[in-house]
Amino acid sequence: MLTFFNTLSRQVEEFHPLEAGHVRMYGCGPTVYDYAHIGNFRSFLFIDLLRRYLKYSGYKVTHVMNITDIDDKTIERANRHAVSLREYTEKYTRLFLEDLDHLGAERPEIVVAATDHIEDMVELIKRLETNGHIYTSEGSVYFRISSLDSYGKLSGAKLEGNRSGARVDVDEYEKEDARDFVLWKSSKPGEPHWSTPYGEGRPGWHLECSAMAMRYLGESFDIHCGGVDLIFPHHENEIAQSEGATGKPFVRYWLHCEHLLVEGQKMSKSLGNFYTLRDLLEKGFSALAIRYLLISAPYRKQLNFTLENLRGVETRVKKLVDFKRRLKEFKSLLGTNASLATELKGFEQSFRAAMDDDLNSSAALAVVADFETTLNRAMASEQLFADEHAAANRLVEAFDSVLGLFGKAEEVDLDAEVQRLIDERVAAKAAKNYARADEIRKELAAKGIVLEDTKAGTRWRRA
Repeated sequence: MLTFFNTLSRQVEEFHPLEAGHVRMYGCGPTVYDYAHIGNFRSFLFIDLLRRYLKYSGYKVTHVMNITDIDDKTIERANRHAVSLREYTEKYTRLFLEDLDHLGAERPEIVVAATDHIEDMVELIKRLETNGHIYTSEGSVYFRISSLDSYGKLSGAKLEGNRSGARVDVDEYEKEDARDFVLWKSSKPGEPHWSTPYGEGRPGWHLECSAMAMRYLGESFDIHCGGVDLIFPHHENEIAQSEGATGKPFVRYWLHCEHLLVEGQKMSKSLGNFYTLRDLLEKGFSALAIRYLLISAPYRKQLNFTLENLRGVETRVKKLVDFKRRLKEFKSLLGTNASLATELKGFEQSFRAAMDDDLNSSAALAVVADFETTLNRAMASEQLFADEHAAANRLVEAFDSVLGLFGKAEEVDLDAEVQRLIDERVAAKAAKNYARADEIRKELAAKGIVLEDTKAGTRWRRA
């Protein structure tokens, strides 16, 4: 039975969607003012792992991800570069989606930009007004949190010290400043604005997600997820807005991913431990290894990201890609190995049990490692017969549909071609055909493959 730790209830719960066989989920997307960093991508890959496993478990998934293309940061950056907001944010939206593709993340079914849904946001404010949850001051519209008794149920925020009439206009604020928050900001010079019944202005950050989530998923849906930094104020305010407007439970299961540490510390440019995906790719690391490391720990545990660990993971993912290739190419004899067949069923059950346990990715990866060891032993001893060979290939595809770590088909084919040329080069050197050996090195270099001759043999890496 699939279980999740629900931030709302603060306990592990069995998962049951509102509609049998269909999961509707919302994952907070990026604010597109710059390149996303690897801390962001830990959260996005957790969401990718979640949606992949839901599909593996037989559910139809409707996954919505927002693009926050209007907030204090995007406006400031667009103005700084003297371009329109849309021109600026479309660039970083495209780059973000390219990075997701590099990391092997599946695209959500619906990706939506905030500025395309202004009318939905205005309609939500109207519903809140009807229900007595808003007030206007100096041209801006605010949500009065004292009008909703349940405010704070997600984060546990205490409002006893809240000053009557105190307001927060910025998009982000600290926990001790839980006060009325802005829904619609009055127009300021140099900012994009829209004409509405509430005056010229723009939406507040929190309003955006509520309006878009309910537009595509309904007034109540199954899963809302993101990083732990979004629990308060963002997700707390989403609940207030949504339930204040509809009177219905907004989301049933809230899932939150813990922070990423880098070299044991919070990521910071001043500490020199701030990395985007492109920074790491330029250092020669593969996107597959970065993906592996970012999903290697259960999502509710902090993960310490180090370059040393990433180097170790590079070796691991190369072994996985090579294992998939060798298993696919193995020439098995007709027949059955009953003992191995039983083991394969056990691996599948253990993998499912690990992932059913609140997406325990580290336990699932341990199952994959044991599976790989067992199959390598069976191939070496020629005890992998046709029936289990087919079952093992299916199991690789099943595991990969969730984890996305065995490499794309073209990567596996490339590895096979590289290994063939390396073997030919070794044979050429043994035959003292050094001209052919040099040709092969140059041929591989042209494909971005660097060879390293060591005492243990020839190794290769992507340039």
